[in-house]
Amino acid sequence: MEDIAEDKASFYSNAEGYWKEVPPTVDGMLGGYGGISSIDINGSKAFLKKFLGEGQGKTGTGCALDCGAGIGRITKRLLLPLFKTVDLVDVTKEFLDKARSYLGDDGKRVGNYFCCGLQEFVPETGRYDVIWIQWVIGHLTDDHLVEFLRCCQKALRPNGLIIIKDNVSYEGVVPDEVDSSVCRDLEIVRRLVGQAGLWIVHEEQQMNFPTEIYQVHTLALR
Repeated sequence: MEDIAEDKASFYSNAEGYWKEVPPTVDGMLGGYGGISSIDINGSKAFLKKFLGEGQGKTGTGCALDCGAGIGRITKRLLLPLFKTVDLVDVTKEFLDKARSYLGDDGKRVGNYFCCGLQEFVPETGRYDVIWIQWVIGHLTDDHLVEFLRCCQKALRPNGLIIIKDNVSYEGVVPDEVDSSVCRDLEIVRRLVGQAGLWIVHEEQQMNFPTEIYQVHTLALR
């Protein structure tokens, strides 16, 4: 990540440029793998439901934040069915514009559409029961990821959770020059989580994805 850290401006601007050329569809959000969306959502739902509910230690269902939300695929199919209110944040205005129609009637329960890169976004203190961060940490430098996770921790309600779901490489950091991102191995992700002062409550690998793509792991953090 050292070379990327030296040229943060182009790392972020190149990614913005890439996503502006991506069609605002589920297939576009998933890099041509739209067929895995249901498998992904079902796996996420089973993971999240382990923590939600009432009673001691359970995570509430008042408000969630969808980070790198795109057109709202995860908001529509995972978060709005489980939470009273959902906020979306994404760097691409065209995606958020599409989300307003894509979400349909349930979109009335969206609290805010934030058009902002996560490296500059500071979520409201104490607002969220769950902050969902999927397929977007590779667009942050190490320093910005640690900083963003610290901000997310302050934004949690009591018993709130930060969920990271993302690709993991087999070893080290693998750059993707096409979309200006990186893929980190699991040990690096865990180390950065620790640097942010968070601990891993639970961790799972998403199963039944195509074998040619990276492994995808889900981590629940507090």
